[in-house]
Amino acid sequence: MTAMLYATLAGAFIPLGGLLARIERIRPLWLERELRHGVIAFGGGALMAAVALVLVPEGQRYLSAWSALAAFGAGGIAFFLIDRMIERRGGGIAQLMAMLLDFVPESLALGAMLAAELQAGLLLAGLIALQNLPEGFNAYLELRARDALTSGQILVGFCAIVLLGPLAAWFGFSYLRETSVALGAMLLFAAGGILYLTFEDIAPQAHLARRWAPALGAVAGFMLGLLGQMLLR
Repeated sequence: MTAMLYATLAGAFIPLGGLLARIERIRPLWLERELRHGVIAFGGGALMAAVALVLVPEGQRYLSAWSALAAFGAGGIAFFLIDRMIERRGGGIAQLMAMLLDFVPESLALGAMLAAELQAGLLLAGLIALQNLPEGFNAYLELRARDALTSGQILVGFCAIVLLGPLAAWFGFSYLRETSVALGAMLLFAAGGILYLTFEDIAPQAHLARRWAPALGAVAGFMLGLLGQMLLR
C-alpha cells in the first residue's frame, strides 16, 4: 500500500538520524556543538512548515472554525499533559517520547491525507522525514547520555519504532478517510501538539549564545518545506 510505503520511508530517517549521531565527532568542539544545535533547529523549521503549510490548511478544509480551534487546542493540551507526566518521572526520555508523539499521529494523518489528496500527502511525508532525522539524532544522544543502553540497542529500538509508521498510516488510510471530519480533526490535533513540542522542547535545545547558525538552520528548514509546497502548486 502506498501509504504504508511512504510512512516507512519517512520513519527510516529516525534510525538514520541516530546513526549520524553515533558517528558524529567533529573538532573543534565548538563546531560539533553548533552542528548539533543547527540540526535540531533545521528540524524545528521543517516542523513549522508542516504545521503552517500542510496540517492547518488541510485540516481547516474539513471543519468549522470552532471545531478546528477545539481540535488544535486539544492537541496542544494533550501533548502538554504527556510532557508533564514525563517530566515528573525524571524527563530522561523526553526527546524519545516527543519523537513518538510526532511520528505516530503524523503517520495517521499521512495515511488519511494520501487517501484524500496524493500530492499534499507526499509533501507531508517529506516533511515528516525531515523532522525525523534531527529528532532521531537528538534522541540518540539523549539516550546515550543516560548510559542505560548501548549504541546498538538504541539503533535497533529506533528501527522497531519505524514499524509504527506504516501501521498508523494503514489505519489512517483505511478508516480516517471515511469521514472528512475525522481527517480534519487528526490533522489539526497533530498540528497543535507539534506546535507545543516545538516551542517547549526543540527551540530551547537549539539555542546557542552568540551563535547564529541554529536560527538560520530553522529558517532553512522552513524554506525547504515552503519550496515543496510551491512546487506542488
